[in-house]
Amino acid sequence: MAAALPSTLVGANAGLGDARGLEALRTRASKDPKVVAKEAAKQFETLFMQQLLKSMREATKNEDGADNDASKLGAEMLDSQWATKLAGRPGGLADVIARQMEKQMQAATQPVAPKDDSANTAPVDLAKPDAPVRPPQQAAATFVQQHQDAAQAAQAASGIPASFMIAQAAHETGWGRKEIRNPDGSSAHNLFGIKAGANWTGPTTDVTTTEYLGGVARKVVQKFRAYGSYAESFADYAKLMASNPRYQKVVAAGSNAQAFAQGLQKAGYATDPAYADKLGRVINTTLRLQRSLQA
Repeated sequence: MAAALPSTLVGANAGLGDARGLEALRTRASKDPKVVAKEAAKQFETLFMQQLLKSMREATKNEDGADNDASKLGAEMLDSQWATKLAGRPGGLADVIARQMEKQMQAATQPVAPKDDSANTAPVDLAKPDAPVRPPQQAAATFVQQHQDAAQAAQAASGIPASFMIAQAAHETGWGRKEIRNPDGSSAHNLFGIKAGANWTGPTTDVTTTEYLGGVARKVVQKFRAYGSYAESFADYAKLMASNPRYQKVVAAGSNAQAFAQGLQKAGYATDPAYADKLGRVINTTLRLQRSLQA
């Protein structure tokens, strides 16, 4: 009949080596993570010490071949007893393991917050333009800050408020998440969705976009301008607004956001029938984000 394992060895393995022991540890962890962490850490250290003592015995075992089953069992029992006594001492390995396990178990037992997709699909709440900026809107705030200098330069060239142009760039690109890209995946830096007409001699890229034909949205392939930088995109937009007679009322709108957005739609800048309303909301949001950055 096989000899029974000593109680110290059984205790060291019961919490870690079987499913019931693990489940018991999980249940207790939800109530008192610190106590369970210390207990489990001591068990881990006990097992480690047993393996260490076993390795030491193997390295110094009797070379006369006198080892037998009885002597091996006795050695294992002695190793188990020594490991139990040595494990769990202050400043030992168990303390290190316990601290790490405590952090992990506390994190595991915290309620999981529901997944928030707003950071990817709606970085700002356009329905509440006066709401304070929170983490999901931080990407939008970064977008505003990123293009502030280029927009200021474009304002000096066109007279259009920088915040209005940043807002339009945000609307056209989904706050930078849906930029026009070249065939190789690199950015075309076209923040305003400006198409490449017959007079454009610079680089271009073909993109599938949504156009409204007779009020119906359709997917079509259009040729768009490509730039070497975002600053070039702002500069070209400012030049287009200042030089094209179609956009005289847009430039003349001054600091009136509603007149600016409606002027763009009436001038045929976009085919979306709700373009002015959508842009107006983004302008309000951009102004709010700018205020938060200046606070």
